[in-house]
Amino acid sequence: MSLLYIARRFGVLLVIIWLAATLNFFLPRLSGDDPVRNKLLEQASLGGYAQAGIEDMVKVYQKQFGLDRPLYEQYLTYIENVAHGDLNYSIANYPRTVVAMIGEALPWTIGLLGLTTVISFALGTFLGALLAWPGAPRWLQWVMPPLWALHAIPFFLLGLVLMWLLAFQAQILPIFGGYSPGAKPGWTPGFILDVLRHAVLPSLSIILVSVGGWALAMRGMMVTTMGEDYVTFAEAKGLRSLSIFTRYCMRNAILPQTTALALALGQILSGAVLVEVIFGYPGLGALLFQAIQENDFFLIQGIVFTVIVGLGFATFLLDILYPWLDPRISYRRG
Repeated sequence: MSLLYIARRFGVLLVIIWLAATLNFFLPRLSGDDPVRNKLLEQASLGGYAQAGIEDMVKVYQKQFGLDRPLYEQYLTYIENVAHGDLNYSIANYPRTVVAMIGEALPWTIGLLGLTTVISFALGTFLGALLAWPGAPRWLQWVMPPLWALHAIPFFLLGLVLMWLLAFQAQILPIFGGYSPGAKPGWTPGFILDVLRHAVLPSLSIILVSVGGWALAMRGMMVTTMGEDYVTFAEAKGLRSLSIFTRYCMRNAILPQTTALALALGQILSGAVLVEVIFGYPGLGALLFQAIQENDFFLIQGIVFTVIVGLGFATFLLDILYPWLDPRISYRRG
């Protein structure tokens, strides 16, 4: 692969990031709401009266956040700040910065969604490959139909069912949060075990829904691959059935699955929003839900921008690595 191609793809990535930043800036402003005024009025209403001098406070905070300047100046400042990794302050949680809030939520989402995506991919791919193999064990006929049925259920709905069964009825797993209230975060065995117990329900809901989809896709790829001429030739040569299954069929059928896995890993930053909200999991999805509720322009922009950059970067890495995964693919011009 030439350096020119890599540079060209990186240039496309930069254009995508710029377009994402531009849309990210303008879309929240289409509503016409004033987030500063709304937040101050909300705080004033908690005391049961309209606070005097509210307009003066609005002007002060608008100046603080740069919202009193013309739109084009706000846009240029926003692009410059994004280029330097500065996503401004959170309007609803001032003086906390957007970068700090995303930094706190990001490890939770990556840990939950990254692990569940890899586990569901591995299980689904293996089960789907076995399904297409003539020597597949019979127990698959009993396991796969329920998994395919669960694939049609949304994450959050299955999560509610699991919560009712395992948290309310059996009472063997915690219901809410990333760890127990009052627990001191740290790399101690007790805290790690507590985090893992709280992650079981959201993880289980995502894995049970996802495995059937991965298995179905892998089974389709395996059926197509097993009809190829090189597989027939391998059988004619008298190669062992297991060798044909692993080295010829599964190895080639898994390539489209790898593409889907890379895109799925790029999307984990968005999180399973409703799953995180239902279980009170302190990830990026729950933070986005909170930001939308509070009409927090800068926090919404920061989260959406982070998700788009993550997906774009995953696609860029896939373009670069795919020729190594499949030597038949070349980006050189003939």
